[in-house]
Amino acid sequence: MISLSLIQIVILTTFNMDTANLKSPLAIFYQWEKEQANNLFMRQPYEGKNIDFTWKETGQEIRKMAQYLINQNLPAGSKIGLVSKNCAWWVMCDLAIMMAGHVSVPIYPNVNATTLNYVLTHSQAKFLFVGKLDDWASMADGVPAEVTCISFPKYAPKEYTQWEEICKITPALSSNPDRDLDQIMTIIYTSGTTGKPKGVVHRFHALAYAITAAQTVIHAGGKEARMFSYLPLAHIAERMLIEIGAIYEGGTIFFAESLDTFAKNLADTKPTVFLGVPRIWTKFQMGILSKLSQPKLSMLLSLPIISGIIKKKIKTGLGLNDCNHYFTGAAPTPPALMKWYKKLGINLQEVYGMTENTAYSHFNRKGKERFGSAGQAMPNVDVRIEENGEILVKSDCLMVEYYKEPELTDNAFRDGFLRTGDEGYVDENGYLYITGRVKDIFKTEKGKYVSPSPIEMKFAKNSLLEQICVVGNNLPQPIALVVLSEEAKKLSKEELSMSLSETLTEINPSLEKHEKLKKVVVVKEEWTIENSLLTPTMKIKRNPIEKLYNSRYVKWYEMKDAVVWES
Repeated sequence: MISLSLIQIVILTTFNMDTANLKSPLAIFYQWEKEQANNLFMRQPYEGKNIDFTWKETGQEIRKMAQYLINQNLPAGSKIGLVSKNCAWWVMCDLAIMMAGHVSVPIYPNVNATTLNYVLTHSQAKFLFVGKLDDWASMADGVPAEVTCISFPKYAPKEYTQWEEICKITPALSSNPDRDLDQIMTIIYTSGTTGKPKGVVHRFHALAYAITAAQTVIHAGGKEARMFSYLPLAHIAERMLIEIGAIYEGGTIFFAESLDTFAKNLADTKPTVFLGVPRIWTKFQMGILSKLSQPKLSMLLSLPIISGIIKKKIKTGLGLNDCNHYFTGAAPTPPALMKWYKKLGINLQEVYGMTENTAYSHFNRKGKERFGSAGQAMPNVDVRIEENGEILVKSDCLMVEYYKEPELTDNAFRDGFLRTGDEGYVDENGYLYITGRVKDIFKTEKGKYVSPSPIEMKFAKNSLLEQICVVGNNLPQPIALVVLSEEAKKLSKEELSMSLSETLTEINPSLEKHEKLKKVVVVKEEWTIENSLLTPTMKIKRNPIEKLYNSRYVKWYEMKDAVVWES
């Protein structure tokens, strides 16, 4: 680890970016609309069939909706909300908002009415596009009376103005209006593990810079790039990789229709780049092991010729046989899981970023992956490690501010660097290692501080677990709350207790004395996005989890067995 007296500053990768020639997403779209008008841009599966949009057809839809918005005579830069699961109209809506000269406010498709109302009111949104949703009825009351709603085709409520009706009667905008890169493009409200969502304000420059620079080190496939969209487009990582990435590459976006069709949609897409959160990679692993036991898989992989056949069959089955990059992000990926995939010829590349820096920060270069590391800095990203271990980053991709929150904005920056809130260090080769969240550190009854994330990573090697949360504020020693995987639920309590006890015995010697886990508590309720115990990107929400269980910590701690089952 590089060390300085107070702080550590790392400038790893630089290149000359001609910022004067940066192009907006609109400018790039117009280019492809002209040069490959009849090429496929988006494929939307619907009720077992595909709805295809060429670049030209997409342009016509966008231009009609942009003209409609222009006809509303809204002030330039008005805020326009967008709430929907991923679909072709999400992308078209976003581009139409840009084309009309306004600011998009994407909203997660599973928020409750209270959060929807807060975002729309706080952002002062004038319109709201309502799309593909599971339970709009429970959200609809959150729409302020003054906000006009427009429904996407196929999915959305019929009581609002219909996208298709607008497109039937509105002429397509004939010009190619562009946006100044210094203008505000979007306000992205963070999902937030605690408190109210914060509106992250980004200029066009930040996204244009991030994707242009990323293209120098990430090879998505150019016009042959195939992007599979399933993580929320309201999240910066999916939006940058899938929507913005496909536009700048000139590639194609394929969508997942539903959870039931996910595997088929992915296999049909054969993406050239794929981003999965750790939970997705774990579910893939469980699916593979449900068909082929670990001992049998290990045996087959040890056979020279058979090994190659098995690897190809697994990749093909997942739909990942044409992938150039297998990304994993949004939360730390257990090294044990990454090692497991490496044996299959799938080298997971951990990426690291935040909404506040357009997800442009660090990643593991292909062929140079370091397990447990968030990777090396992206080009022209400066990194600083504070005395307390907090990671600070600086680049052209940082947010302008938290919307209407000057105090929070001031606290988010130090000397032009963004304070990530993450704790970590950089090794002598420039690899960033994240050891936890500064605010997640808790103090035991003995007055010792514990960072839960590294312990969770160690315990995650047990593939029977779906989720883990290490807690222990004011307990003598930490304990681990765990949620079982679907495969684990098929086993007996005795088998599961033995497995968890073995993992506990295995990892405790590697921990400091004050970090050693006293108990493993198997909880009954799965932590999900729907019950507000996971963020939309499947990170655990520590505070809500603590509130749900903390009244029973002492009781569980004092129980005799090392593995405790919630009753």
